[in-house]
Amino acid sequence: MNANLYTLFQSRFPQDLDACWLETDEAQYYSWGDLERGSAKIANLFASLNLPQGSRVAVQVEKSPEALMLYLATIRAGLVYLPLNTAYRATEMDYFINNASPAVVVCSPQNFGWITQLAFKSGTGHVFTLDETRQGKNSGSLLSRALHHAEQFETVHKNADELAAILYTSGTTGRSKGAMLSHGNLASNIQVLHEAWQWRADDVLLHALPLFHIHGLFVAAHMALMGGSKTIFLTKFDSAAVLRHLPQSSVFMGVPTYYVRLLSDPAFDAAICANMRLFISGSAPLLTDTFSEFIERTGHTILERYGMSETAMLTSNPVTGARKAGTVGMPLPGVSVRVLNAVDGIGDIQVQGPNVFAGYWQMPEKTAEEFTVDGYFKTGDVGRFDVEGYLSIVGRSKDLIISGGYNVYPKEIESIIDEMKGVMESAVIGLPHADFGEAVIAVIVPQAGAALAQSQIIQQLKTTMANFKVPKRIFFVDALPRNTMGKVQKNILRQQFGES
Repeated sequence: MNANLYTLFQSRFPQDLDACWLETDEAQYYSWGDLERGSAKIANLFASLNLPQGSRVAVQVEKSPEALMLYLATIRAGLVYLPLNTAYRATEMDYFINNASPAVVVCSPQNFGWITQLAFKSGTGHVFTLDETRQGKNSGSLLSRALHHAEQFETVHKNADELAAILYTSGTTGRSKGAMLSHGNLASNIQVLHEAWQWRADDVLLHALPLFHIHGLFVAAHMALMGGSKTIFLTKFDSAAVLRHLPQSSVFMGVPTYYVRLLSDPAFDAAICANMRLFISGSAPLLTDTFSEFIERTGHTILERYGMSETAMLTSNPVTGARKAGTVGMPLPGVSVRVLNAVDGIGDIQVQGPNVFAGYWQMPEKTAEEFTVDGYFKTGDVGRFDVEGYLSIVGRSKDLIISGGYNVYPKEIESIIDEMKGVMESAVIGLPHADFGEAVIAVIVPQAGAALAQSQIIQQLKTTMANFKVPKRIFFVDALPRNTMGKVQKNILRQQFGES
């Protein structure tokens, strides 16, 4: 049996391949046959390059239907997909390309020059471009080269434990780590979610999430593929566009920021949601106020779930049954979740299941550290179960910040700030934010006599890192609070500046 993930999706395609697979905001239609033929052409292009099986394909492109075809073509061809945030800059991309050693890099045309230099320096043999769709046309060398290849492709045979994707995720020490997800990891999770969320063939997914993130790709896009159901495809989240398409949709997935912005629009009400079956939230904590206001405005209760790049989805509130504010629901079938070292019921969350990743790319020691002797993955999150078995995430044992659904690693930002002229030291923390869930905040100790300005530091940071990592505010202090061992007490900083 071929365990290639594409084979599973293909088995779920509707019998009528002329049916609409995807509709864009510009009213462009792609059929399931277009998906089959388009992914075959790109897979044939990759096959013509004579790449070793398991070669990595690193992708940093704008969201488009063809970008989704590229993902499916990559796994169909037996290669390993490596999505990268479109906000990453040269320093960040240099690390990812060097660490993953991809055989192929696909980027946006406007970044071709500098990305090609990084890629060729690291030994990458092929760099292609793929532009976002405009008026139904998509440009770039990838599609130009693929155009001449055959429309049929025999999906490469894969075992369930073979690698399908690498997702880079932030940690507590060192650089970003590449979580290795197998065909079996992804297939098991999407099959469980398909049942848990009672997905129907006539569901219509309104897709407004990015494709480089586990939420947008391995949850949202996978669910529609598994269901053989139509997707309305927005290149980015825009409240007006979402409101325009909600009446034709039945399922919407978003980060809490999306729901906050929808609620801020007076046009968002129960009438516009009349056709909706399910609103799902994840990637960051959903505030109880948002949860409650959503019910009042629409009559719908948001379903919150919990997952990680290393594990895909772990828990979910039920479709049929009580959805509790402040909880991420119960463990999904086949997934074991436990809370250890608990104090007053709150402890370290550890998980095990067929969805849990094999380990970190080229980091065997780090992989060993993150798993227990009996095979549970240490999530780094802290939480508790209530008497009915619903899990609540109380916080993180690591200093990870989740802003707008994206992971931000404080040490990376601190190391850059600390190198700036006039800075003695810094600490980066996350504070509650109504829109982003958490806002990145920097606390800086200036050198004696240095005149530092918030605007100047923020502008400098914007040239060196992705915008979601740049602090929203900067505070200047005479000294950072420390314990007797000299460790910065970030909990005190959060208390102090959380009231500012």
